[in-house]
Amino acid sequence: MTQPQYTVKSFEKRRRRPLKALHHFRKLIKNKEDTSQVFYVIDALNGDSFQKHFVEFANSEAGRKRLDEARYLPPLLDDHDWLRTLPEESLGRAYLNFMTTEGLTAQGLVDEYSASGISRDYGHPEMNIYADRLRDTHDMLHVLTGFGRDALGEASVLGFSYAQHGGPGVIFIAYGAAWEIRKTAPKNAPVLKSIHEARQIGKAAKDITYEDLIALLPRPLDEVRAYLGIDLPTQYHAVHAAMRHNGIDPYSVIGAQAAAA
Repeated sequence: MTQPQYTVKSFEKRRRRPLKALHHFRKLIKNKEDTSQVFYVIDALNGDSFQKHFVEFANSEAGRKRLDEARYLPPLLDDHDWLRTLPEESLGRAYLNFMTTEGLTAQGLVDEYSASGISRDYGHPEMNIYADRLRDTHDMLHVLTGFGRDALGEASVLGFSYAQHGGPGVIFIAYGAAWEIRKTAPKNAPVLKSIHEARQIGKAAKDITYEDLIALLPRPLDEVRAYLGIDLPTQYHAVHAAMRHNGIDPYSVIGAQAAAA
């Protein structure tokens, strides 16, 4: 049976609300640990961006395969007993180390989105599957790109994601967070360049949402990076070096969660 070809016109048009986005961004700056404001900003600014990228995904051969599988990732990614059986140098073990070190779980990110109160039901089951994949691969991007969970690391991951999935709200948060970081960072620290470089890396790389993620987990991390075409950043680490040279802890500049999406 031939699958239907989607178009953006297949879905209800979503308008952008810049004033609402600005309101929530100001609340975020006042309380940088209130991560729910990030979700409100993105929801207010993204408009039809998500729908456009879903259409590309659903109409592609690889995307169609992922939708037909309808695999829900959080229970698999939180199966730490299985991840521990994978080779030491594998993506899966690197992911396990990252998540345990940071005290994170895949289900925790699901719960964080739910707590924001913003509906993630797009009114279409396949759009919901795609939205889940975007959410559930966020922490994997930290592992693959080498960006940490400090504010600049989170903002840089958003820059990477924007290059692949679009979203005015996403890039607004990325550069908004970077602008705040510049107020604390040394003048010679290439904060904005870190976001620029992350976008370049994301643009050149394959989109992991199209991939069989579970099949990638046993493979060596370096091999997966090469397969996806992900180059490691330099500007991000230059910012960290400049901060530490000036006695600044990069992880104390804005809350680590403030730029997370």
